[in-house]
Amino acid sequence: MHSTQPLLRSAPVVTAAALALGLAAGPAAAGPGIAVKAIGTTVSVTTSACTQVDGGWGTASLLSSGQTSFAQGRRIALAGTTVSQSAAWQSVPPGTYTVIVVCANNITAGTQSVTVSAAAAPAVPATSAPSRGVAGGLGGAARDYGPLTLAVGGTLVGLALIATGWVLRRRSRPYQL
Repeated sequence: MHSTQPLLRSAPVVTAAALALGLAAGPAAAGPGIAVKAIGTTVSVTTSACTQVDGGWGTASLLSSGQTSFAQGRRIALAGTTVSQSAAWQSVPPGTYTVIVVCANNITAGTQSVTVSAAAAPAVPATSAPSRGVAGGLGGAARDYGPLTLAVGGTLVGLALIATGWVLRRRSRPYQL
């Protein structure tokens, strides 16, 4: 009996410690019905958890690392339909952010963290390529040539064939002294 009593006394302490660790770990990975993504410097959130109240769906807030409450973040009204509501923030600097969505009926739809990466510099091509890619095939691979150019090219190919035939015929004859 004496061995179980210290265990019972420590149960509230262990529970409080576990709860504190869970809260310190940060917001949940994703709330019910909330999806957050960062593409370049744009952060967007989509949810299907909100219902329309007085013509509005709710508000989404983007919190930077130093901000702790919904009101401190960059707030934007949700827009959408009964199927899906969304919001987006443009020109977000690199860093880690928390997105919170509160529906118009004051119910939190979800919380999720998102990381915005620094935009990569656009690659400059070393050579200029055709704007529509490589156009392979017979003749005119990169542009459409007119009839004069094709006639001159055909004449040159014909002359080359005649010259090749003449050289091969001369080589096949035995030398006469």
